[in-house]
Amino acid sequence: MHVFEKLYDEHEKVKVRFVGFTTKDVRYDFGIVYTNMFFGKPLVICMQTGRSALLDPKDIEDHDYLQRIFRIDTKEQAEDLAEFFSDILPATHLAEQYE
Repeated sequence: MHVFEKLYDEHEKVKVRFVGFTTKDVRYDFGIVYTNMFFGKPLVICMQTGRSALLDPKDIEDHDYLQRIFRIDTKEQAEDLAEFFSDILPATHLAEQYE
């Protein structure tokens, strides 16, 4: 019996960056996977909680989204994180995802 229908199985050499930093209130540790998959959005993984998200510049502007996805306590902390991401994440180019 065939249980799974494979949607994709891609192999790609990617750039991964690990960044740890502090603000006046909080320490952050992130892994950032730069890939051509997922329309070029980097995969950002919080190494402390394991929570992850595909982020582009528009996502970074939504502080409520950042606060919710990474379980950040305050709006100020979300703003600090958005400022960091705006400096470190590249502008997303629309890459053709499917043929």
